[in-house]
Amino acid sequence: MKKRHFIPLALAALLMASPQAKACTNLIVGKKASVDGSVIISYAADSHVLYGELYRWPAADWPKGAMLKVTEWDTGKPLGEIPQVPHTYSVIGNMNEHQVAITETTFGGRPELVDTTAIMDYGSLIYIALQRAKTAREAIHVMTSLVKEYGYYSEGESFTIADKNEAWIMEMIGKGPGRKGAVWVAIRIPDDCICAHANQSRIQQIPFKDKENCMYSPDVVSFAREKGYYKGSDANFSFQAAYNPYDFSGLRSCEARVWSFFRKYDPQMDRYADFIKGDPSKGPMPLYIKPDRKLSVRDVQHDMRDHFEGTDLDMTKDPGAGPFKLPYRWRPLTWKVDGKTYTNERAIATQQTGFVIVPQMRSWLPDEVGGILWFGVDDADMALFTPLYSSILASPECYRVGNGDMDTFSWTSAFWIHNWVANMAYGKYDYMIKDIRKVQDELESNYAAVIPAIDQVALQLLKKDPMEARKFLTWFSTTVADQGTARWKKLGEYLLVKYMDGNVKKEENGQFKRNPYGRPASPDFVGYDEDFYRAIVRATGDRLEVK
Repeated sequence: MKKRHFIPLALAALLMASPQAKACTNLIVGKKASVDGSVIISYAADSHVLYGELYRWPAADWPKGAMLKVTEWDTGKPLGEIPQVPHTYSVIGNMNEHQVAITETTFGGRPELVDTTAIMDYGSLIYIALQRAKTAREAIHVMTSLVKEYGYYSEGESFTIADKNEAWIMEMIGKGPGRKGAVWVAIRIPDDCICAHANQSRIQQIPFKDKENCMYSPDVVSFAREKGYYKGSDANFSFQAAYNPYDFSGLRSCEARVWSFFRKYDPQMDRYADFIKGDPSKGPMPLYIKPDRKLSVRDVQHDMRDHFEGTDLDMTKDPGAGPFKLPYRWRPLTWKVDGKTYTNERAIATQQTGFVIVPQMRSWLPDEVGGILWFGVDDADMALFTPLYSSILASPECYRVGNGDMDTFSWTSAFWIHNWVANMAYGKYDYMIKDIRKVQDELESNYAAVIPAIDQVALQLLKKDPMEARKFLTWFSTTVADQGTARWKKLGEYLLVKYMDGNVKKEENGQFKRNPYGRPASPDFVGYDEDFYRAIVRATGDRLEVK
């Protein structure tokens, strides 16, 4: 297929206003690459119309003959029915009671391989597998078996599939109308390594002989030959090259996010700078790397807030950032001037996120205590990650399904409170982000500090009564989340008062300053920085000059 077919497809993965995550980012940390032995992954569900709320399925027993309705996660479109299994596990968000977590990014790939007659879309695969699998390997088997039997409805997809012992990346794409099933490959990330994917297929050569660390569909190569995507030997076959060839957008808007994560833990990654800027001859990057230091949950949370800081793609540095160094660009990402097409950067942190998570799986603890879903809503940069134990029995009010929606504001919804604060911050970002970061760091650091004590209480309760332990963890998780949302509302009130009308109120000893007579002190008129003033002069000449 000619290159021109892939350019609009890659752009669609970034620009289309699909109801669900068409432009997401996943980070993966093996247990020997983390500071405490946790397996850690992350996911930003980036969509302009996805409401940030917490999905929950309680464990259940099902009668013989029960059927499960499958609806497309993106649109709610009914796709069909499949037989239900006798027992399903409880799921909170993208993590189940056995510390299995599954996330995704869409790479699109060959458009002719989408099978609109199939039943299983990528979102249904995730949430059905979480209800049916106790390990990552079992989840891979569930997902690929479902696709084999019922067909694969979605575009090409990269999945992160992890449990308390190991993490995998699986890439899958359909076979087109009339060809039920999918071609796929899954590779285990070494325990001492980190990995990432961001809307671009990343698996190159397949280690076919390594049955312990690699799984794949039997026709992954032969199907590519049949379709004319590949002609070489099995040893040289690249899943990425066959099913999702690089184009400018796939590198600059997708692989660049992986690079920005990798370079923080391997200085040698800067050698791929030309590759991620759009030159495929300078790559590919490795699927995973061994980091120069171990990562914590807090590291991964911060890495999800990345805007290419410290690189020449830094989104706070170019004119598009405006006078207050805003690292966001309103869509569309690409535009034309004088017949030439230009692009803004697409960073890990982006304004249209519905929810963002950092699942943490801990093998040294019982499943009821070991799994923590660090959950936040809206943009990761200004989200608050609150700890939700994966065994909890209820959702916090602030994340509850039905507490507001994309068209209905709610003052008790974390999604709306965080969007309110963020939309204020866009107008004076380099000032407000300092206030936001102060509260964010204070709360998240406190959560991390208290977790060991919560673990110990839960372990003691678990010995006496597992249900009491789960009730305790439910109380803790829901209380922390709801209190965090209330604190964010107070933050929003503070920002509105402090930065009203473009000014900055003076503060003293934690209070807004007043004059000797008890009246509000005059605020600071901060104006703009010199670069912005110079840009105005260049654009207006002497029209605004004071004569």
